[in-house]
Amino acid sequence: MARPIWSGAINFGLVTIPVELYSATEDHTISFRQFERGTSDRIRYKRINERTGKEVAFSDIVKGADVGGGEYVIIEPEELDQIAPGRSRTIDINSFVDVEDIDPIHFQKTYWLAPAKEEYGRSYSLLLQAMEKTNRAGIASFVMRGKEYLTAVRAGDGLLVLNTLLFPEDIRDPAKELKSLPEITSARGKELDMAVNLVESMSDEWRPEEYHDTYTEQVEKLIESKREGKEIVASEEPSEPTKVVDLFEALSRSVETRKKGRSSSQDLDDLSKADLDKLAKELDIKGRSKMNRDELAKAVADAQSTAAAS
Repeated sequence: MARPIWSGAINFGLVTIPVELYSATEDHTISFRQFERGTSDRIRYKRINERTGKEVAFSDIVKGADVGGGEYVIIEPEELDQIAPGRSRTIDINSFVDVEDIDPIHFQKTYWLAPAKEEYGRSYSLLLQAMEKTNRAGIASFVMRGKEYLTAVRAGDGLLVLNTLLFPEDIRDPAKELKSLPEITSARGKELDMAVNLVESMSDEWRPEEYHDTYTEQVEKLIESKREGKEIVASEEPSEPTKVVDLFEALSRSVETRKKGRSSSQDLDDLSKADLDKLAKELDIKGRSKMNRDELAKAVADAQSTAAAS
């Protein structure tokens, strides 16, 4: 069972709710060590004084802020500690806003909030249901691990969710970052209608369980294959960008492919897992032995759609 990474209280109005904060996400990225090619020798890093070439103890290292012109302002760790916001025990909600008004670009990391004790469940449930009914999020700031965070507290699926938010100064201006902003040209009537038809034909419900980190899965397979001495198969090259003159034809073929795909997917619903496995084998779908029936049906449908489009 996970342990809370922060404990304190939510304050809104004159109501105080003791809560505990839990991380809602985790990183599955595979980490690698570094070795010298052709050997089993690990690569290590040392903190080296660039002038003397000698290693420096961590306790003797201070931070320096670059102020330009090759000059640095040296800051001692104690000086940073003196201006740190300190340990916060409260999440003070100062306003409630419509959830849709928060641009997703501001969302950073997600946490769960749970009542600290069973006795606080009534006030916790009250806040949760009030935010569910109004579709609003409480905007608050709090301090965790010596850092101040802007947050949005909102209703999740049966519990309160806290999202840390990026401050406005953390978000870049595209006009300053891009070589040039895209020039939006008016779409031609038929092309726009066809594009809308394609969007509509691809519309579906959001099912996050159908999506997986396929790159990490490929890395895991690569590691396992090399460990077993198997041949490494290269991935397919990405598709070429669509030429402007072919845009309408590409849209038309895409819509037709989607229609055929829907028809074939309806037929696939009647097949058993064994039948789907045979189709997957014929289509040379990788990893089919580990798939359940629904995953096989989706993989076969996708493979058939790709084959029809090519």
